[in-house]
Amino acid sequence: MKKILLLAVVLSLAVCGYYWNRSVKEGRFNISGTVTVPDRLAALAQADNNACAIIVKNAADVPVAIKRVVDPKFPLQFSMGEEDLLTEHIEGDLKLEVQINNHGRLGFIKQGDIFGASAETIKPNSKNILVEADKTLGRVQLARSAKGNFFRTAAR
Repeated sequence: MKKILLLAVVLSLAVCGYYWNRSVKEGRFNISGTVTVPDRLAALAQADNNACAIIVKNAADVPVAIKRVVDPKFPLQFSMGEEDLLTEHIEGDLKLEVQINNHGRLGFIKQGDIFGASAETIKPNSKNILVEADKTLGRVQLARSAKGNFFRTAAR
């Protein structure tokens, strides 16, 4: 009986040691994946002086980590660690977004910017995340009517 009990204690210590070692290596935040851009936007995304910002947000849409890559080439392999964190506390599911632009302002999307988001929420130690930056803002145009300005005719 003592041998079985001793064997159970040794096995449980080995399992605990394995998971502790794994968590120490990974840390509390370590994600990686690939950012892709469709062919129709590839030339615009890879233009000179562009930056690709990979933004991780919490459930309240508050950024918790940001990584910038200047002059990106797609598909772009990325990895983010604790050095990219903006906050100390990370809880729950996270959202991953990508913005590609040449003006450097995050959260401000203007004509010509490319953006996208991961299809699913992620965990703080997710691997092989696929993000497609496939959206862009087109040129804004007013609709025309036969009688003049759209806004003037719509108000009548």
